[in-house]
Amino acid sequence: MEKIRRTKVTDVLKRTDFGATVNVKGWVRSKRGSKGIFFIALNDGSTIKNVQIVGEDQNFDESVVKLITTGACISVNGILVESPAAGQASEIQAKEIEILGACDNSYPLQKKGASWEYLRTVAHLRPRTNTFGAVFRIRHNMAMAIHSYFHQKGFFYFHTPLITASDCEGAGQMFQVTTKNLYDLKKDENGQIIYDDDFFGKQTSLTVSGQLEGELAATSLGAIYTFGPTFRAENSNTPRHLAEFWMVEPEVAFIDLDDLMDLEEDFIKYCVKWALDNCKEDLEFLNKMVDKGLIERLQGIIDTEFVRLSYTEGIEILQEAMKNGKKFEFPCNWGDDLASEHERYLVEEHFKKPVIMTHYPKSIKAFYMKIDDEKPVLNGQEMEETVQGTDVLFPQIGEIIGGSVREENYDKLLGEIERREVPMKDMWWYLDTRKYGTCPHGGFGLGFERLILFVTGMQNIRDVIPFPRTPGHADF
Repeated sequence: MEKIRRTKVTDVLKRTDFGATVNVKGWVRSKRGSKGIFFIALNDGSTIKNVQIVGEDQNFDESVVKLITTGACISVNGILVESPAAGQASEIQAKEIEILGACDNSYPLQKKGASWEYLRTVAHLRPRTNTFGAVFRIRHNMAMAIHSYFHQKGFFYFHTPLITASDCEGAGQMFQVTTKNLYDLKKDENGQIIYDDDFFGKQTSLTVSGQLEGELAATSLGAIYTFGPTFRAENSNTPRHLAEFWMVEPEVAFIDLDDLMDLEEDFIKYCVKWALDNCKEDLEFLNKMVDKGLIERLQGIIDTEFVRLSYTEGIEILQEAMKNGKKFEFPCNWGDDLASEHERYLVEEHFKKPVIMTHYPKSIKAFYMKIDDEKPVLNGQEMEETVQGTDVLFPQIGEIIGGSVREENYDKLLGEIERREVPMKDMWWYLDTRKYGTCPHGGFGLGFERLILFVTGMQNIRDVIPFPRTPGHADF
């Protein structure tokens, strides 16, 4: 086969120099024949669209044509011509075909319309489908949007450790990292494991967040962001939870609550606009095949000013809705952590736009959030202390961003740590930032997969990450 420089399918479909000799390589999506002519739909992952290859049986060895089956990988030399078929401007008249990788009828993606559950069992092959090709191209674009946004805003990309001796959230739901022999653990007289001979000489785990280290960086570099994998050993089998997922966590010095909410809204709108500007064909496919309201909903995010609502005001709205006959599965009294159904009611039914909720009860939020100076009043009664936390609530998703102004006062922060019995023995370095030149600062965390869920219209978080890690599942 003559050596011709390969052209990606996405590029060959844009060319108009008809008559040119081109080479394309990719995987066969389908092949059909009629009256001595065969038609191949070829895709190489560079675009949602296939390029049509047209060949005459008489010009090719029968043994080669038989190997051109769904899933096979081929290389084609041919002539770029205008296409007489509707829906495509060009096609390739095949002159030479080389089988790079044959594919027999045991190929798991033979049938169209396979269920999402089935496709998760063949996650190593599902990127070859139209839907998952679109999802993962959009995932790439969202990562580019994140880096582009923060770079333009003067943030520095800061790498925080994946192995840590601290628990940012104080929840204890962490995967332990050890080189110890689990069949022969050394223990002290109280039955506690001795870690002196472990790799790090202490108990360590995979991180649940890069926030605490990010705060250190913000108090020296001014504005930073982290973007990397995080891990939660939480036994949650839901369409919204993963054990391994990616987080985007900016942290900014000298920021107040209003500035933080401005940053959250501006950032999310930038990412959505990036998707609309750079993923048009993939979004059009997903809008047609997965979620018919997708593009309209994405455009609505850009065109809408987010509602800013205190937790107490939100509770009042929810309780009023219940008085008027709205039924919720979970209670929503002041002091309760809002469930997804409550968040989605506020966003989808009451306001019909995204909501940034603030000033949550201190008892349901993390130890590091700045305590408000005044207590809220509900029905004439003064409530407990609240904190300057912010959650961005989105349609269909619920919470997509969680953030806060951080408590910069040493005594107040230490008081919360001691009151909640947060295991901080290895976190003297975190408290040091409040001892040496403390400053107001804040930030947020965005679950990357939650963003991809929203932008793609997919319904299960396991379908927006290539290889999902969930309780009982660590395949591939």
